[in-house]
Amino acid sequence: MKASRVYRERKLVGDDAFVEIVIWDVPQPVVGSTHGYKYSLALIVADRCRLRYDNERGKGDHRHLGDHESGYVFRDLATLLADFWKDVEAYLQ
Repeated sequence: MKASRVYRERKLVGDDAFVEIVIWDVPQPVVGSTHGYKYSLALIVADRCRLRYDNERGKGDHRHLGDHESGYVFRDLATLLADFWKDVEAYLQ
């Protein structure tokens, strides 16, 4: 089985800001993760990534806020999206 994209969204959230979300269903968990998804959720402001949730190979699930990186506990896709949008709203305030 090959990876298949299950969700993609690109949405303007301000004059110079947008969100890009891509989620893939993968046949085997990405190294460092325990679930069957590969994802990248990013907030770009003024051409710079300000917030990103992803599960990069070897690092597992984590998030970046500015230059700070911290672990993220993946529960399910609905929670991932809710957590990301909550952080986007907080950043844009």
